[in-house]
Amino acid sequence: MHFGTLSLPAKLFLLAWHPDKGRFTGGPDLHLAVRAGALVDLAQRGLLVESDGIVTPIVGARTGDTVLDALVELVEQSRPRKWRAWMTHRSGSTLKAVRAQLAAHGYLREVHRRVFGLFPSRCWELERTGYAEALHAEALTVLRGPQPVDEVTERDAALVVCAATGKLSPVVTGKDRRRYKDRLAELTDRSAGASPELRALMRNLRKALASAVASAEMARSGSGGG
Repeated sequence: MHFGTLSLPAKLFLLAWHPDKGRFTGGPDLHLAVRAGALVDLAQRGLLVESDGIVTPIVGARTGDTVLDALVELVEQSRPRKWRAWMTHRSGSTLKAVRAQLAAHGYLREVHRRVFGLFPSRCWELERTGYAEALHAEALTVLRGPQPVDEVTERDAALVVCAATGKLSPVVTGKDRRRYKDRLAELTDRSAGASPELRALMRNLRKALASAVASAEMARSGSGGG
């Protein structure tokens, strides 16, 4: 798996790494951003379409990427759902699959520790920091310019939209989301290329991710922030 061929969910996971802090600080809703990236990736490849608001798979179609193929198989085997429901339904499985995939290809390393010297714990450390740093720099260039939106690739546009909407703070801050609100809307449309159908799908998918993140934040607030 080469850096240039990483899937959108894999890149989103790497964007959760904070270059200045040297650790992953993507926040509590990383699983939602990663699942959104997988859905977008499949939609851009034409393996997921939208019919009356329902996510519909192209039965039997596969990408060769284990994470993406596992998700499209899940959609095939499950009852019909809208984008919002697919943001959360077993989203942790996609996050775990991405993490395992990146570890298998040398991007991550699992570290076992003991909290207070007693309780076993594990965390993940980034092995290829240069890749993550380059990815961060590219994402910020897409978000802030000066490159015109119509010169941004569809995949890069989708990556930044998912990172911003999923609130991956290491790469897109709240200030960035407010300042580049109009550009993010343009990038959403750009991620669909010239397809009106895909453009509508991408707008709906972005709304679904924003709704899922807002619901998760509200739930944490209601439980005292735990």
